[in-house]
Amino acid sequence: MKKPELLAPAGDLEKLKIALLYGADAVYLGGVSFSLRARASNFTVEDIAEGVRFAHSHGKRVYVTTNIFPHPDDLEGFVPYVKKLEEIGVDALICASSGMIGLVRKHTNLNVHVSTQQSVLNHKAVNFWHERGASRTVLARELSLTALEKLARHSESELEVFIHGGMCVSYSGKCTLSNTMSNRDANRGGCAHSCRWNYDLFSGEDKLNRSMPFAMSSKDLQSVRHISKLIDLNIDSLKIEGRMKSVHYIATVVRTYRKLIDDLTEDIDVDIPKYLLEIKKAENRLTSEGFMNGMAGVDEQLYNLRSEQPTQAFVGMVLDYDDDSRTALIEQRNYFEAGDTLEIFTPRFEPVLFKVDSLRDEEGETIDVARHPKQRLIIDAPFEMKPFDILRKPK
Repeated sequence: MKKPELLAPAGDLEKLKIALLYGADAVYLGGVSFSLRARASNFTVEDIAEGVRFAHSHGKRVYVTTNIFPHPDDLEGFVPYVKKLEEIGVDALICASSGMIGLVRKHTNLNVHVSTQQSVLNHKAVNFWHERGASRTVLARELSLTALEKLARHSESELEVFIHGGMCVSYSGKCTLSNTMSNRDANRGGCAHSCRWNYDLFSGEDKLNRSMPFAMSSKDLQSVRHISKLIDLNIDSLKIEGRMKSVHYIATVVRTYRKLIDDLTEDIDVDIPKYLLEIKKAENRLTSEGFMNGMAGVDEQLYNLRSEQPTQAFVGMVLDYDDDSRTALIEQRNYFEAGDTLEIFTPRFEPVLFKVDSLRDEEGETIDVARHPKQRLIIDAPFEMKPFDILRKPK
């Protein structure tokens, strides 16, 4: 059985490394210019080069988003930029504008992936872009599994499908609320997420939302139950959304889908509720299955208060381990105390619980509480820990 690529977001170098170490086959990231996620921790050319070196040393790939819809002035410097990306060794560019795709094809030998911003919903459109040199198309999120099956049967290039993360309440990101309300162009990287604001809803002079503010955001996408079908359809790449998400989110979601894909393709019995439970440890918004089962209805939307509930389960990341003293140097991320039971989350084995018997600062002074963000601390480690292992409170 063909194993699809697992593609993860990278908002910065730390997240890039986490995504790859926790099981992603490739990452996508945005540079300082030409990317739709203008508020993400976008990469300089030097950062991209470092990320490519790290990825290639682990046999993984890096794709760079150049997916804005440019106005004339936005194209300044684009060709030198993509030539530099080719020199660095970037594996592909993700483009939305036909003009930018043409420039990439004319001036470089880089692979081009057509962005989901093109709203590709049928095999004729996939093959149109394939004839113009695109090696892959990132499909629109509005496709059902039934429609996707028909599309995949007649497509000539690679297909990429979103499986997890934020959805757009408009049509594949073509909303202009942000432009109108905040003068921030969503199609040039400035989306203000106006759909998630709170509103009053009127019918004439009659206020309809008397008990709570009105919002029109969609729930996040979660496709755990549909990965088996996507594998059967020979989809080439399964994509996680979330370049602005936390390290803990990236590690948990990537690791869960990695294990699920591996188990399904290796004929290992799959306990779906187990994977759903693991995903929930990282989620802070309500989720749905989007358009996977057909037209999204009321249950896939958020017509009430925003559902974000920040989790404080992620309490630390391992920086180093000393085998002689059996201690780990960690970086604190959320409050915890000596005596707490924590869970180590790692790409190497299933989560394991352990008790924090002692807690010391870098000077070796015993402390009772880890309360300072990013403080470096020393804990006794009952087993070997490695850099980028995550410590979290069990749920």
